[in-house]
Amino acid sequence: MTSELLTDIGELTTLVEPRRHDAALVIDDGRIAWIGQAAAAPDCDRRTSVEGRAVLPGWIDSHTHLVFAGDRSAEFEARMAGQDYAAGGIATTVRATRAATDAELAGTLARLRAEAERGGTTFLETKTGYGLDVETERRSAEIARAGADVVTFLGAHLVPEALDGIGMRDYLDLVTGPMLTAVRPFVDFIDVFCEEGAFDPEQSREVLLAGRAAGLGLRVHGNQLGESGGVALAVELGAASVDHCGHLSGGDIDALADSSTVATVLPACDISTRQPFAPARALLDAGATLAIASNCNPGSSYTTSMQFCVATAVLQMGLGIEEAVRAATVGGAIALGRDEGPDAVGRLRVGGRADLQLLDAPSIAHLAYRPGVPLTIGTWVRGVRR
Repeated sequence: MTSELLTDIGELTTLVEPRRHDAALVIDDGRIAWIGQAAAAPDCDRRTSVEGRAVLPGWIDSHTHLVFAGDRSAEFEARMAGQDYAAGGIATTVRATRAATDAELAGTLARLRAEAERGGTTFLETKTGYGLDVETERRSAEIARAGADVVTFLGAHLVPEALDGIGMRDYLDLVTGPMLTAVRPFVDFIDVFCEEGAFDPEQSREVLLAGRAAGLGLRVHGNQLGESGGVALAVELGAASVDHCGHLSGGDIDALADSSTVATVLPACDISTRQPFAPARALLDAGATLAIASNCNPGSSYTTSMQFCVATAVLQMGLGIEEAVRAATVGGAIALGRDEGPDAVGRLRVGGRADLQLLDAPSIAHLAYRPGVPLTIGTWVRGVRR
């Protein structure tokens, strides 16, 4: 593979060491081979001057729902007119997803992934959860495996009682039995929507323990609409992350700070559902590990823009720009279990994967200083410019 020198970097954010200025880095065989000052850069096969622009790791989007069909803009419009957000709207997407072909579902995932990459995302997770029957969940998992980096099984998204006439007990047996067996070859994690109107903590525990027995990592949708018990359950079971975290008690914050469970906040979802912002500042101050993700989905957060989420975290949630960037890169990598080892992501370090983005700006401060302006003008994934 041809080696490439990126030089004349105005600001290099590695998240390993302090930000460098007038910097350079070398990409070789998909990895970063050298980092230093531009004046000391070695010769390479190709030299690319970025003319004083900023370079940083690509975004790690650790929470998305990209395997779906249909449109819920009417629901969004109604919510903006004053209707409350509730979990039940998921059924609209379930109907459309069940009726869609594999090609249609894969096409949506590919379109949204390409959109995310144009915005600087170089690694992402996505979930099932819009099938809620064995065959559509299996199809969704297989499609997700082909199009995402990490796949999560979210059969426990909602009980499709109105669609299938199935009750909670029978649905739990389905999720933890035949459905889990069907998706297992394609997924890395199991997730559950631990929330009023979906699954209570004991029902959620049953789902997670079945996933653990099948060899899957654990994740939780928790405390989005209220103090649902999702955070306490996630910490108790050692889940990789608990996502949403909009309604936290002081005890929840302390529990997260004393655990290895990542608190993943979803700023775009908080805005779209008109819920309180998750207490990101309090979580960081307490010592919790924080991640920022897009929660891209057709109902409550239809955006792939991690830049928008980072800007919102700075402008509305009290984070500093480097704290927000770290949460949207390193934090997401930790939440996905991909922050260590030879294929680790989230940081720029010698020997590590060359997953990075180039901004049309001199500093990462512009990510929030110029809200709404798309600043990413290039991404490299495993050293290949997209």
